[in-house]
Order: sequence, then C-alpha cells, then structure tokens
Amino acid sequence: MTQVLKALGSVVTSTFLDKPEYNAVKSEKDKGYEERHYKQEKWVSTKVVGMLHEKARSTGFRRLFNYIQGTNEKGMKIDMTTPVTTKIEPGAGPNCESTFTVSFYIPPTHQEAPPKPSDPEVFIEDRQAMTVLVRQFGGFANEETWLKEAEELTKKVQENKEKVNEGCWYTAGYNSPYQMFGRANEIWFIKE
Repeated sequence: MTQVLKALGSVVTSTFLDKPEYNAVKSEKDKGYEERHYKQEKWVSTKVVGMLHEKARSTGFRRLFNYIQGTNEKGMKIDMTTPVTTKIEPGAGPNCESTFTVSFYIPPTHQEAPPKPSDPEVFIEDRQAMTVLVRQFGGFANEETWLKEAEELTKKVQENKEKVNEGCWYTAGYNSPYQMFGRANEIWFIKE
C-alpha cells in the first residue's frame, strides 16, 4: 500500500517523495528568504552546457530519469526524489554558454552505496554540506521566472549585506509537471 501511495503522490503531488533533510538556520520571511543548512549527501548528477536553463534541465532530467529507471550497473530502479536541482555556473560573457549541473537527490536507502551510472555523462556527486539562502515561489517556472526570482533574491541578499558565492547558484523544482496546483520552486544562493 505504501508503494502505491508513493507512486500516486509522486505523479500528482510529489507529497511522498524523499527529500534531503536540512536545518532551518533562520527564517527571514519578512526579508524575502530563508537560511538553511544541508548536510553532506549523495546526488546523481549530469552536466549540460548551453544557453537556456529549461533546455539544459530537460536534457539533464532525461539522463537522470534513465538512471533511476535502471540505466545503472545493477539495473536497479530507484525511487524518484525531490527537488530536482540545477546548479548554474554562468559563462564569462552575456552570449556565452553556461554549465548546468542537473541533480536528483539519492534516497536514504541508497545513500551508502548508490549504483554506478551506466551512462558516462551521469555521475554520483558527493555534495558537500552547504548553507543556502532560499527564495521560494509557486506556479510553473520558466526561463523568465527563474531569472526574475534570482534578481529578487539578489536584491534581498544585498540589502541584508549577506555574502554569497557569486560564481554559481541553484534552481530547485519540487513538483511533477502533472501537478497543477500547490507548486513549489526555489532559488538557492550558497552562503559564504
């Protein structure tokens, strides 16, 4: 019964999916963001170089979905998790390609020894512990929305004189594309 609920939850609401645990360091809702500390954990990741977040995320998602569907050394299916994160490392100039690292959190049952990916473009990332400043927003996110929300978080961070890593930032999406309401998206800046 639990597996059935988990499967339905993943398609309709993402409710029953495993998520990485974090400690809320402080909630600055009135300031427009929350500070969280994530511990070191494993994620399965792939890098895509390109100009557009949406296209890179779609390409990366397909590779990672194949991994959890059994394209790994054990041919093992792994449960979907949330969020899908995308680390964005902007190119050097306005018309340069960026590097997008799309990642799925490895569920707790596989954290110790996740199966090795069969696709050479997919790798297991031992993501270091990090403290992030998070801006949350709802709805369906697109290229324009991600950038607008990142700009808003930048303003809030500057107003509060927070120091963040300026070489990269993350987007995090929590919902299946089939979930119409109650959607959650986030922008993460790594605190220095």
